[in-house]
Formats: sequence, C-alpha cells, structure tokens
Amino acid sequence: MTQQAEATRRIPLNRERVLTAAVVLADEAGIEALSMRRLAQELGVVPMALYKHVANKEELLDGMVDVLVGEIDPPARDTGWQSAVRLRVLSARKALLRHPWARQVLESRTSRTPAVLGYMDSFIGMFLAGGFSVDLTHHVMHALGSRMWGFTQELFDDSAGSAPAGNPPTGNAPAGQEAMLREMAQRYPNILQVAMAANHDDGSVVSQGCDDQFEFEFALDLLLDGFERFHRQGWTSERAKLER
Repeated sequence: MTQQAEATRRIPLNRERVLTAAVVLADEAGIEALSMRRLAQELGVVPMALYKHVANKEELLDGMVDVLVGEIDPPARDTGWQSAVRLRVLSARKALLRHPWARQVLESRTSRTPAVLGYMDSFIGMFLAGGFSVDLTHHVMHALGSRMWGFTQELFDDSAGSAPAGNPPTGNAPAGQEAMLREMAQRYPNILQVAMAANHDDGSVVSQGCDDQFEFEFALDLLLDGFERFHRQGWTSERAKLER
C-alpha cells in the first residue's frame, strides 16, 4: 500500500468525503457496483462507519444527487430570462454527462432534498423574475419536465426495436439487418425515412448516430421561443381565467 493511500485512509471521515467517494465509485464502476460495503472498502473503513454520515443507501443516493446539483451553475446575472434558463439547463446537462449514473438515480428518487428543492425554486425564479405569471410558469415547468436536469426521453431509441438510425444498409451489412430494414421500409416507411435522414455522430447516445447535443438544444430552443411568445401574448390558462 502506498504512503498516499495510507494518508488518504487517515483523513477523518465526514459526510462530504463519503458522498465524494460514492460519486467517484459510481463514475468509475457504475451505479450497480455501488454498495455500502464496496464504498467502505474504497474508504478503508468498516461499513458501520458510513452509517454515522448516511442513514442508508437511499440517503447516500440522495446525497449524490446533491453533489450533482452543486455542480450546476447558478442563474446567470445581467441577462434576459431566456438566456439565463438556457445556460442553466445546459450547465445541468454538462453535469449530468459527467456522471453516467445521474439520470438513473434522478429518476429513482421519491423524495426531494433541500438542495434539490433549492434548485427547483431558483429555476422557477428565473421565469418569475422575467415577468412570467405564476400560471404560465406552472405550465412552463411541466413542459420542461426532466429537461431542467439536462435530459429527456428520446423518440428514436434502438431499444424499441427500430432500425439503427443514420446507418443505411451496405453490401457488408448482415443479411438480418438488411431484411429488417426492408421490412421497416414496407411497414413503417415514414419512421424509417425520418430516422435515417440526418447526418449522425457515431458517439451518440440518443440513437445510434444521432447528435444528442444538437437534438437537445434544438428542442430546448423551440420550447424557450414558445414560452417567450406566450409571455408576450399575456397567455393565461382557461383554469386560471375561471378562478379570477
């Protein structure tokens, strides 16, 4: 064991160190590898020592989300609401992409920590500060959904059994893939045409080849432009009109 490792083990254990180690472990080994026992081994302590700082694994995961929230930039100052929201969402996306486990853990949370509530509160505050009504802001937040955290469910997902987008069959393609694409062309021609229309990036995680970042920002900008149009029109929901 190196002197550096021994020195690290002698650092007093606290909640911040536990959460940081959990994030590093999940980043490197995957969220499935994260357990209280494995984390204790990484920290060089007995598992019971962790429970002084986190009550259980659920609280550990909540704390890891708090670490993620801490990596998101605060709202930009001296700029309009649209730019502030856009920058905040893209900062959240950068934080999310740094941690492959983050989306899965975010979607699994059944309670919200003060850090998460604080993020949501300040996010809503950007719209209110921009002059949005409470009514419009309510519906805006529904429209944004998980995009405020930097992710969204994608339409063209290989797990749905569709043909790989952006990869037309070639002479070297397996016969099974060519047969599948022929069947797709006959049964679902519009899906196939759209899914294979764009130039794609092989490093994508949206669909095989789709440019994740472009698609994310494209949809975000559409939403923000729509919000601005409704804001300028003084839009009010029918329910809010009835409550007046």
